This record gives sequence, structure tokens and C-alpha cells, in this order.
Amino acid sequence: MASTTKKVLVPIANGTEPIEAVITIDVLRRGGADVTVASIEKQIRVDASHGVKLVADSLLSKCSDAVFDLITLPGGMPGATNFKSCQLLEKLVKKQAEDGKLYAAVCASPAVVFGSWGLLNGLKATCYPGFMDELKSSGATAVESRVQEEGNVVTSRGPGTTMEFAVALVEKLLGKEKADEVSGPLVMRSNHGDEYSIKELNPMQWTFDDVPQVLVPIANGTEEMEAIMIIDILRRAQVNVVVASVDSLEILASRKVKLEADMLLDEAAKLSYDLIVLPGGLGGAQAFAKSEKLVNMLKKQRESNRPYGAICASPALVLEPHGLLKATKPDLSREKIVVEKMVGFSAHVKLAMVNVAEGPDSNHTANLAAMWLRIKFGHDVATYGKKVTAFPAMCNKLSDQSEIENRVVVDGNLITSRGPGTSMEFALAIVEKLLGRDKALEVAKIMLFTHP
Repeated sequence: MASTTKKVLVPIANGTEPIEAVITIDVLRRGGADVTVASIEKQIRVDASHGVKLVADSLLSKCSDAVFDLITLPGGMPGATNFKSCQLLEKLVKKQAEDGKLYAAVCASPAVVFGSWGLLNGLKATCYPGFMDELKSSGATAVESRVQEEGNVVTSRGPGTTMEFAVALVEKLLGKEKADEVSGPLVMRSNHGDEYSIKELNPMQWTFDDVPQVLVPIANGTEEMEAIMIIDILRRAQVNVVVASVDSLEILASRKVKLEADMLLDEAAKLSYDLIVLPGGLGGAQAFAKSEKLVNMLKKQRESNRPYGAICASPALVLEPHGLLKATKPDLSREKIVVEKMVGFSAHVKLAMVNVAEGPDSNHTANLAAMWLRIKFGHDVATYGKKVTAFPAMCNKLSDQSEIENRVVVDGNLITSRGPGTSMEFALAIVEKLLGRDKALEVAKIMLFTHP
């Protein structure tokens, strides 16, 4: 009996845009497609854009006789130009079109690759704004849709539209019911193209010297979309990002995408960072929680009041069980003033109240003391303990669930978020905290996450 599994080819090259490649691969695999990631280079490891290192499943030369239900190209420059120059890829995609099978591309690739090969003549298509003139000159009817479907070809605009693009591919291949099943757990936003927003409590300035230094740990089982979006977006903003593995240098992420770290965590631990931020993924979060070195680095980060963050499963599986959502050395000055101004209490009682709030379990007792003062006397006093969000299915593991419905939560020096579909907002919020909202919106518009 013939297999009903849909087979997909995703070529990659030096200069490929990693967000576009990884989101497409990840989402299609979530839908149950058999995805082959094939390098058009002479080696399976490619140097993608923004210093990201991707490892393919195979060389394209070994896929020449395979039959695919879909061939889909990520963009990026010079990745798209490298695709255009690959004669084998041209042969495979042209045969795909001749056979009436699906082919797709995003960003520069619709114009630079498909357009130059004559595969969009007379068809409606879209691409990255900077290549629209080239798309028009190829004979295509250029449109500004975030995702454009025309017959057997699907095109899209850039990194910020790729998740929508990938879900559309799942629907074309496997039907709307499967696409809805896949898109739900991604925690995608409905207002595509609008400016992002964050929930911020206890605002503080995130400081750094010269260029922000950020550590992004990865491990076997890390959610690859989340890791790549964080790395890519921060590097676009000119942040110095170190990708460090808690396992081997090459890791196998949650949807079997192979990523290569810059270094091992042992080496990365010798440096100091303005921010440490954890991607999610169940297996990856579990590996982070078991890494004594990483947990100690996070604790030192918190104790020194430097920023740290996590997304998806990591707030619940790493930060919560290791006490990283508790506040250390809370500033109780306002509470002390309130206590000292109380009438009808002896100095002994007042001192006892302050001591309780500064005791060994100060996070819990300070919260209780603050709550009691607010209820009893109406004083506006602060509570302690971090407000966070996490992947919906993991939120029941959080002690404080008061802010879990927010897509991105910033509480002082801690930032958390929900899942793959909130990763761009999460990364842009980090850019905003480090470099300002104008810079974050500049990056968002370049990626087509928000309307240009």
C-alpha cells in the first residue's frame, strides 16, 4: 500500500535566511510531512545569514531522483542567488511545475529564483518589497499579500510572514483541519502586521557597555523556531549573541532541525552577559534544568540584577523549580516607612514586622506583609516575586499565574513569553529593552513582521 505521507524538499544554501528555513521545516514537520533539508553546497553544513549554522539532512545531489509533493525555498541573500545558480535545483523545481505539483518560495526567492526561471509568468505572486520590480519584470503579477496562493505556487514576503506561509503550505498539502491543528499550539497572533505590544511591570533600565552581550543556550530538544528567531533578530539589531550548547556542539532540535552552536557552555561560562535568554522546547528545557552550570549562571545573573529571560516551556521547567522567579533582596524601603509611620504599634512590633519581611523566606513573607498592609491600611505597597507567562500547557506549573494570558511579560529584569508564535514579539521586546522601541520597530518592519 502506497504511503500517504507527504514528502517535502527544503533546500538550504550559504546565505539562506535561517528564520524562513527553520520555521518552514518545523511547521511542516508538525503537520506530519516528511521533510528533507538538502544543502546545495558541497557540504551539509551551511553558513546561513546572521551567523547561524544549519546542518542539512542530505546533499541536494543525493535527492535528484526523489519525488516530492512540495519543494519550498527560503529566501535570504546571497542564499537566493545561490539557489538561482544551482542547475540541479532549477531542474527539480521546473519538473515540479511541469508535473502540476506544489512549489513555493518566500522573501527574495520568488523573484530572484522562480522569476528568473520563468516559473511565475502570468501568475500572481509576492516577495520581499525590495525585489518587487524584479518580480514584475519576470512576467508575474506582483501583489503585496503576506501570503499569495496561485494555482500550484505559493509565495510570501519575508521572515515576519513565514509562519503564516508555512501554515498555508500545511493547508495546501494536508487540509484545513490539519493546518488548524498545527497553528493552535504555535500561539500565533491574529493581528498579523500590526505593531507588537508587551506587558511591563516594575520598569527598569537594562544597561550594558558598548554592545549588548547576550547568551542563548541551546540543547538537544530545543524548540528550533524559538532559538533561531531570538538569535537572528538580536543579531539584526547588532547585539553580540553567543549561542552555547549544553550538549555537543551540534544539537538535534525538537523537530529534528540540526543546529550548530558557536561554542560549548563550559567555554561560554567564562564570559559575562548583559542578558541570558532561554528558548523553549520540552527536551531542551529539561536539559537546561539539569545543567548545574547554566542554572548557576542564571542565579548569578538574577542576584546581580542583570536581565534574564525564557520562553515556552522554560519559564515553568527551568526558572520556576530553581527559584528563579523569586525576588532576592527586595527593596522594602517603602514598607519600612509605612510600618514606621503606623500609630498604635510599639517599636518592638514594628521591628518584628520588618524582620519578618526580610527573613529567609522573604519572597513569600514580604508578599504576605505587603498584602496585609494594603488590605488593613490601604497603603499602595509593592509585592515581590516575578510575574511571568509560559506555554499554555505549562502555566499550571507556575506559582503566580496572574499574567499568563499576556504574550510577552517584562517584570523588571525578567522577560518571558509563550511559544513559537510569540517568539518574534519576545525577541523584539528584548531589542526594545536594550536599544529602544524605535530600533525594535525598525527591525520589525525590515522583517515584515509589522507593516513597512
